[in-house]
Amino acid sequence: MRAVVQRVVRAAVRVNERVVGAIDAGLAALVSLGVDDDESDAHAMSEKIAGLRIFNDEDGKMNRSVEETRGAILLVSQFTLHGDVRRGRRPSFVGAAKEPAARILYEMVGSDLEKRGLRVAYGEFGASMEVEILNSGPVTILLDSKRVF
Repeated sequence: MRAVVQRVVRAAVRVNERVVGAIDAGLAALVSLGVDDDESDAHAMSEKIAGLRIFNDEDGKMNRSVEETRGAILLVSQFTLHGDVRRGRRPSFVGAAKEPAARILYEMVGSDLEKRGLRVAYGEFGASMEVEILNSGPVTILLDSKRVF
């Protein structure tokens, strides 16, 4: 499982010009599920997202998590994070999980975050979405449950 996590001032997702999910301060997490991912990857990813210390403390140091700041999370499925462009210029997506497994694990990440008391807004799984992110910092972190990076 891979994720691009951004600290945001606000973020929103639109489908057919209709807002389906929006947050104010917190994190935007673009998440991709791999063919070899399972429940342990979903749990590890939600724990990592919730605990990332990328918010400033009173001394201006990135030392606080979204849980500590009581921020929200916008969770968006984005299978293209598993795009492989090592050969050629057209990405191969054979490493990306397909439905229904991908949806189940994506929803599990969101459910785990909600169980931690976080407010989670969602993109629409499988839809063509417009994602608006106002990045704060900018702070952008790459995560991989298999610890590839």
